[in-house]
Amino acid sequence: MEFSSIQSLLDAYREGDITPDDYLRQQWKSAQSDANHCWISVISEAQLDGYLKALKNSSPLTKPLYGVPFAIKDNIDLLGLPTTAGCKQFAYSPGRSAFVVQALIDAGAVPIGKTNLDQFATGLNGTRSPYGACKNSIDPEYISGGSSAGSAVSVALKQVLFSLGTDTAGSGRIPAAFNRLVGMKASIGRISCRGLVPACRTLDCITLFAHSVDDIDYLLPIAGQYDPSDSYARDFSDSDAAASMSAFDAPRIGVPRESQLEFFGNDNYMHRFSASKAKCESLGAELVELDFSPFLEAAALLYHGPWVAERYAAIQEFFDDHETHCDPAIQAIVGGARSLTAVDAFNAQYELQALKKRCDAILQSVDAVLTPTAGSIYTIAEMLEDPIQLNTNLGFYTNFMNLLDYAAIAIPADDDTDAMPFGITLFSDKGTEPRLLALAKAYSEGSAFKVSDGVPESIVIAVCGAHMNGLPLNHQLVSRQASFLEKKRSAARYQFFALEGEGPKRPGMVRKNKGGNRIELELWEMPMSRLGDFLAGIPHPLGLGKVELEDGSWVTGFICEEAGATGGRDISHYGSWREYLASNTAP
Repeated sequence: MEFSSIQSLLDAYREGDITPDDYLRQQWKSAQSDANHCWISVISEAQLDGYLKALKNSSPLTKPLYGVPFAIKDNIDLLGLPTTAGCKQFAYSPGRSAFVVQALIDAGAVPIGKTNLDQFATGLNGTRSPYGACKNSIDPEYISGGSSAGSAVSVALKQVLFSLGTDTAGSGRIPAAFNRLVGMKASIGRISCRGLVPACRTLDCITLFAHSVDDIDYLLPIAGQYDPSDSYARDFSDSDAAASMSAFDAPRIGVPRESQLEFFGNDNYMHRFSASKAKCESLGAELVELDFSPFLEAAALLYHGPWVAERYAAIQEFFDDHETHCDPAIQAIVGGARSLTAVDAFNAQYELQALKKRCDAILQSVDAVLTPTAGSIYTIAEMLEDPIQLNTNLGFYTNFMNLLDYAAIAIPADDDTDAMPFGITLFSDKGTEPRLLALAKAYSEGSAFKVSDGVPESIVIAVCGAHMNGLPLNHQLVSRQASFLEKKRSAARYQFFALEGEGPKRPGMVRKNKGGNRIELELWEMPMSRLGDFLAGIPHPLGLGKVELEDGSWVTGFICEEAGATGGRDISHYGSWREYLASNTAP
């Protein structure tokens, strides 16, 4: 069976249409037979068996990414496979998985392997690798885009359902555009970079590729859990709540002046961008022409300023000893940083700060900015013939983004299957991912722009046990800015168990077809942006589902699998976890 969305796979698991064992073995074999140079390494069958064994103790109710296969760009650590960064001589065996990788595995996702990239994540085309130039998923004569080449193509070919890439200059957006995918380059620090081989440590972002905006929206809270041990991590929970409350029916979307657009002779892309602008207007947006020159001036600093010295700093010891083992383009770019000075770095910082003032002022006048993701696409042969200039062309609309500390989402511009894919990007200030996701979803679905309806700001959750006020796990709600609303009782349709297991004692509510008891509940309101990482921490056999209240209404709340309650103590007659704890019978 083939799936193109996370929810369709989870639904199939729940309905019993396919098992994780059958599906994941199918995807693992697909990765092994790949002909597009997507993969550098794939997990062994024994490793796959280990992931499958872990899944047997959980279910789609308790793990938000239960049995979902994903790929990892090979500059991000996965325990059990080497990290090469696209250079065989650089390879090492990590002692642990990257923070974001472990968060996804804890949520039930299964890594299939490590994907091909432009060496040391330096390039936007996907050809700079000793493991072979990664081939475009639509037409193998064309470049895949890079540096997150294999990450994008493996998703486009449905070998996995999502993947991790990285983005310093556009590597999480260009491959999305060239393979008809959605690519999310969230704010710097949104997704932890602990366990990443850096390119430019002050600018790097770990990114997400998927087939739909819905999947990106589902993945981002899980992948973007705050990591206090990452010195560049930032907690965006407050800005998420503010951004999700931004309500506008007719967004002002900025577009570059016609004279400032560049398509490098690609008339097809030029006409399709005009069509994209017209589509935005038809969906209710007001288009505002902007002076794009300060953004372009900032972009020029990334490779023609001292930030290339960060690429050198990231691999200096290895590069000085093994320069000839690197791709010629990498030698030219990274090696050129040796002549840069601290004075160059400070002068460039001053220039960038002045440009950021100008760019921020422009950005504040609109709700988001729309650009092509790339002005043109090239064949692999064309790229190899002129690797530096054509790669520079690819970064025309992307290189400024991280320097200016903005967030961006790249989406397919249209459904034209007779031409190579063309993508557009929506970007705005840091911390505005909810707004960008809502705009991108409306564009993708062809529905009117109405951001206030697109992103719910909060969700009410019913808790019945250790998460209640004053009990051991209540901090998991409070730390996620959840607030207490009121006490309620469930409908008389539930059996209540004191579950077995390690850690804080927990109850489980099992819904009965007939009979049952009313159970004491507390209702808490949590920001929607924190739901994913909260759900990821819920252990088997518990999960979030729909709970019927005494008045007949339904809310999201903790539920328990009936099989998971086996061995637990039936405490239904207490009707309350607090009453049970206060009894002389509680352990």
